[in-house]
Amino acid sequence: QVQLIESGGGLVQAGGSARLSCAASGRTFSNYVMGWFRQAPGKEREFVAAISRSGDIVYYADSVKGRFTISRDNAKTTVYLQMNSLKSEDTAVYYCAAGGKVSVMKILRQYDFWGPGTQVTVSS
Repeated sequence: QVQLIESGGGLVQAGGSARLSCAASGRTFSNYVMGWFRQAPGKEREFVAAISRSGDIVYYADSVKGRFTISRDNAKTTVYLQMNSLKSEDTAVYYCAAGGKVSVMKILRQYDFWGPGTQVTVSS
């Protein structure tokens, strides 16, 4: 089992920035691909960003490319999502996920463990 806890959400003004963190515990963190997903009210959960086990490969949804940056610190067993130039459409609950056998980073069902989520609200 891998336990994931997100933090860093809250209310942010449009155009502002926020940094989400996801602390992992349990099995060896560096064995997992880590991803961020989000779910807005009334919508399906969608892929945001993902990072490979060593951190050398990152992948973003087109909607956040150039604005969001995913990173990880395997020594601290934490993955981050730096969000800049936030828009009202970024408002959602953001989830951290860990996948042991991820071949396609944007596919939700390839991730095995999920955090409870953290709310990000962008006010315009």
